[in-house]
Amino acid sequence: MSGENKDRKNTGGRPLSRRGFLAGAGIGAGIGAAGAVGADRFLGPRDGEPAGDGDSQTVPFNGEHQSGITTAQQERMYFVALDVATDSRDELRDLLRTWTVMARRMSQGLEAEPDGSVGVDRNAVATDTGEAVGLRPARLTVTVGFGPSLFDDRFGLAEARPEELEDLPHFAGDQINEEISRGDLCIQACADDPQVAVHAARVLTMAGNGVVTVRWAQLGFGRTASTSITQGTPRNLFGFKDGTANLKNEYTNLINEHVWVHDTGSWLDGGSYLCARRIRMLLENWDRQTRREQEEVFGRTKDEGAPIGREHEEDPMPFNEWHGTDGPLIPAHAHSRLASAPANDGARMLRRGYNFVGGVDEYGHLDAGLFFIAFVASPRDDFIAVQSNLSHHDNMNEFVRYESSAIFACPPGLVDDDDWWGRGLFERTT
Repeated sequence: MSGENKDRKNTGGRPLSRRGFLAGAGIGAGIGAAGAVGADRFLGPRDGEPAGDGDSQTVPFNGEHQSGITTAQQERMYFVALDVATDSRDELRDLLRTWTVMARRMSQGLEAEPDGSVGVDRNAVATDTGEAVGLRPARLTVTVGFGPSLFDDRFGLAEARPEELEDLPHFAGDQINEEISRGDLCIQACADDPQVAVHAARVLTMAGNGVVTVRWAQLGFGRTASTSITQGTPRNLFGFKDGTANLKNEYTNLINEHVWVHDTGSWLDGGSYLCARRIRMLLENWDRQTRREQEEVFGRTKDEGAPIGREHEEDPMPFNEWHGTDGPLIPAHAHSRLASAPANDGARMLRRGYNFVGGVDEYGHLDAGLFFIAFVASPRDDFIAVQSNLSHHDNMNEFVRYESSAIFACPPGLVDDDDWWGRGLFERTT
């Protein structure tokens, strides 16, 4: 990425420099935090004592797979794509170790480093920015991934690049902005408190000063999918329930088949691929459509989220039923039909997207939409196939604009507190 691009600031998904990221994240986090501010919010726990009120506030950090994938989806997200600025393999490896330690602590409601903010000597620079001190963990998860460009000749990783870790292809109708696409690394921080999520990504980025630079970032609010059967189906900015047929973490067999990579001996065994797309919703155009027209685009009713011709959201889609001689009950180019597993040879993905609003454009139209994230075992079979089908035939394309594209390989989970993100990759290469 050119220096000109990296020096531009970010507003709601626009590219930003490291300096702009640190300044903007602090301001945005302060505005976005919900609820009244009481004095006890700033008192915080003593080091070694996690904040919060029990297990409901924390998500296990270690495990077979990274948290933040099948974890019951939180309400807020901060996603950062980074480029590695150093050519030193050792510096990159050490940063990943540092990130792992910091993220593990923050997921428990602790400062990123002991006495990193309020306990630091007043004449020393803090290693933790401090805006999460006293806040509950808010089910914080931090998930990291490695982009295709990381596997060039800089770090001796080229031979370890997975076959499917390639930049996503150009799909019909794409209007991709390269300034908010791709990246060597990514950090996905999710939490039920926006300040907790922004703090996590901000502190990790600060710890990488001189080793990584921010390429682009996106703040998300209001999940647009459910990843657990315990969660209700949310509505997107079009006003429709979104993700009814999404994979859920309780669907063990389907998750195992379509989310987790199975490649024995590979550093990615037990990991997953993260596919991200920033989708601008042309809300002003959408708002001028009748309810009938909107429902025919989705193939579902706006009130209950039921398939057209049915009463309940969870009713099976009547793909083979017809309106007499008027055509299929679910229109041939309805989004729900074209995105379904039967229409894509059984392809499925775990969706984990968020709404975004980034202000208005030069016409006064909302710069808003869906930051789409999907985790898949095979980008080729589970994501590209579906997106290709949608890009050519989906009636929803009249009301959306695909503006960014990125893919990352997310390594498996951590065995214990001595493990670190990417250890398997670095131990298998020289």
